[in-house]
Amino acid sequence: MLALLAPGQGSQTPGMLTPWLELEGTRERLTAWSELAGLDLVELGTVADADAIKDTAVTQPLVVATSLLAYEVLAQRYELPDDLVVAGHSVGELAAAAVAGVLSSDDAVALAAVRGREMAAACDVVSTGMAAVMGGEPNDVVAWLADHDLTAANMNGAGQIVAAGPVDAIDKIVDEKPDFVKKIIKLKVAGAFHTDYMVPAQEKLREKAKDVQVSDPTRTLLSNADGRRVDSGAEMLERLVDQVTLSVRWDLCMNTMKDLGVHVTAELPPAGALTGLARRELTGATTAALKTPDNFAKVTEALA
Repeated sequence: MLALLAPGQGSQTPGMLTPWLELEGTRERLTAWSELAGLDLVELGTVADADAIKDTAVTQPLVVATSLLAYEVLAQRYELPDDLVVAGHSVGELAAAAVAGVLSSDDAVALAAVRGREMAAACDVVSTGMAAVMGGEPNDVVAWLADHDLTAANMNGAGQIVAAGPVDAIDKIVDEKPDFVKKIIKLKVAGAFHTDYMVPAQEKLREKAKDVQVSDPTRTLLSNADGRRVDSGAEMLERLVDQVTLSVRWDLCMNTMKDLGVHVTAELPPAGALTGLARRELTGATTAALKTPDNFAKVTEALA
């Protein structure tokens, strides 16, 4: 069984769209999405430097558009299995919802643009941040973070939890690393994503979502909220809005993949982070990071 994974913010790299734009029709597709996003996604994905694409308002629609562009190429070239499992991490859930048939690709990019823009604005209101906590028993780490007024914003599995909250609290846990964790790394992000600090952005996204038409998923679609399969398009849209302030439970998504018997994972571009987690957590599974069209062969070989 194949799981198609859509990455989130932080996975972007300069020039990540360049190999995809060499394919017929992709530049026109991206130009249309640029109009919806109010950004030049072609320039941002080809010649812009790392600083230009780390802005939350830019990164989120750019990452979603990159994933969906690659998916459309993949779907044109290969017949994907009927039992395909789809999951996205954070903003990657918008791309995953489109792959599963809940949203149109156009709506997914448009929603990502609103989400990114409004989350960036929310980050400017209060000084907040995030840090990756590596190692430690998850319940102990979560309780320790709560004692420091921090939230476990991402439960990524494979020994990785991302803390979010006030900058001074983030700095404190970095300085006072307890013995029961291996490492704490302060992340270069605009603010505390997936916490109540993002409520203003969530409300703006909710307003935008009112105009979006949805369909029930045609593929097995997993939710970041609890790792469970979602069978209703309306419910998935509601979860996509709620997800702005809820923790990302990627650990539970991977647990569900195990239960479903996933033995191959393919991460859409900009790929890498989710493939690394899958290698450590999904024992025995074949993984493929689809950074360029040439990487498609890894998926077909594994399924064969």
